[in-house]
Amino acid sequence: MTEKIDEYLKQGIYGQKQTKPDERRRYLGTLRERTVIVLTQPQVRKQGVMSEVEAAIKQNQKARLYLNGHMGYEDISKYSKIATIHHVEYTIVTNKDYNSELGLVLAYDHAIDKEEVYVKDEKPKIEEAEQKKGVLSFIKKVLKRG
Repeated sequence: MTEKIDEYLKQGIYGQKQTKPDERRRYLGTLRERTVIVLTQPQVRKQGVMSEVEAAIKQNQKARLYLNGHMGYEDISKYSKIATIHHVEYTIVTNKDYNSELGLVLAYDHAIDKEEVYVKDEKPKIEEAEQKKGVLSFIKKVLKRG
């Protein structure tokens, strides 16, 4: 009987016990096993909307979109608008003690165990060509001096 009272008091003081609290902080309040797709903060800040996320929102309309509240409104609003268009609920999560490196998480309220949830960044071909061009021009300058 005393154990039940102690447990009840602890929950009143510290809140309800949670499984995997570190994972929940990282994934904006949900768990990795429930996740459909994830974007890091820099990916969310990129110009435009990532097509993979829009497709995932269209295909998973019973999931919930979690957006990192530490990010600027202009960055997360483009994804909240897409969620609204496709009737997907969204939540802006701001943890005052922790700022996750993730900016967006689309997840269910049950486990789906999807293997790959992170969107990979691909450099545009134009950018790669410009980098090669810059390296070549640098080498030419060095050779002319020498």
